[in-house]
Amino acid sequence: MEQLKYLAIETINKRASDLSDISRQIWENPELAYKEFAAHELLTTFLEKEGFNVSKKTPLETSFIARYGNSEGLKIGILCEYDALPGVGHACGHNLIAEAGIGAALGIQSVLKSQEEHAIAQLIVYGTPAEEGGGGKAMMIEKGAFDEVGICMMCHPCPAEVPIPRCLALAQLTILFHGKTSHAAAAPWEGINALDAAVACYNKLSMLRQQIKPDARLHAIIVDGGKKPNIITERAEMDVYIRELTEKDALLLKKKVQNCAKGAAVATGCEVEMKETEPFYSAVKTNKTLIDLYMNNAKSLGVVFNELTVLRGSTDMGNVSQIKPSIHPFFKIACESSNHTQAFTTASIQPENQQPTLNSAKSMAMTAVDVLCNQKLVAQIKKDFNNS
Repeated sequence: MEQLKYLAIETINKRASDLSDISRQIWENPELAYKEFAAHELLTTFLEKEGFNVSKKTPLETSFIARYGNSEGLKIGILCEYDALPGVGHACGHNLIAEAGIGAALGIQSVLKSQEEHAIAQLIVYGTPAEEGGGGKAMMIEKGAFDEVGICMMCHPCPAEVPIPRCLALAQLTILFHGKTSHAAAAPWEGINALDAAVACYNKLSMLRQQIKPDARLHAIIVDGGKKPNIITERAEMDVYIRELTEKDALLLKKKVQNCAKGAAVATGCEVEMKETEPFYSAVKTNKTLIDLYMNNAKSLGVVFNELTVLRGSTDMGNVSQIKPSIHPFFKIACESSNHTQAFTTASIQPENQQPTLNSAKSMAMTAVDVLCNQKLVAQIKKDFNNS
């Protein structure tokens, strides 16, 4: 087993330059959700040249599924993300996620190659678009993309080394208020102000925050508040994010948000329309056995974990983790600012952050080796998943 781990590590080391190039090309050409055409072409072409059987545009336009190895036995899934954020590019470091995923895949592939006569396993690399809004993985789940896989792994850069991040369930709600237009100076009494309804709703949400649970998060913006000050606004639109530790709590908080919107509509005489514009993001369920293996392998590379660090966010990897044993550790890159900032965009391409990315790739590859070499671990992973 140690020899196989060494083989995976050496393979990743030898391909460090290629992996860095992948990261840089994705970083230099940031693409938004479901428009990641260049990243999709880059990754699928690379994997094809490496001997993977690649199904492009499967099951979505900018997703892919690449397979290597025996179709029987355990199927190990490695997930890649590559979409960017509007305005700030790769401020969540998805270029590094793709790099680490491809790196892990190369390491695992080298192990499967060396054991072709004995290995009964298959590596599946998933290209998953639209994590930053759009719920690519949720859409892929609906189309059965993950039905065949046994375990799933991916990693994510951030300013701390956190093996079990607290990724919250997320419901995304669009609220539309419909009023009546009128001249704001000549006859304001004839109008029904939809912007007033949106402002009233926003204020109610601000008050609601006093009564939500400590781990819950509630944030909103007004995306449309009218066209000119001298026209009573007949249409206003809000986007609201509702986050909780569990799906049940998120749905309960969503109902309270809806009541705030209804109250604002009644108070202003507006009509209100509410709809979920994005797929629901489930909370991440970390598999204990898998993350213990990952941590032990990472520590062997000199990684030090900030195990008490609490991070709150949301990811559609949570949806995958609810149906398959999964891990989604955060690896530390040098950056003093949080994700989704311009500083993090800059950090995600810096040379000093290549080593932590490669360490995470190696840790995932070595974790795959652990599982491939010990069938008892597979049973324990399944037991952990069923009992969690």
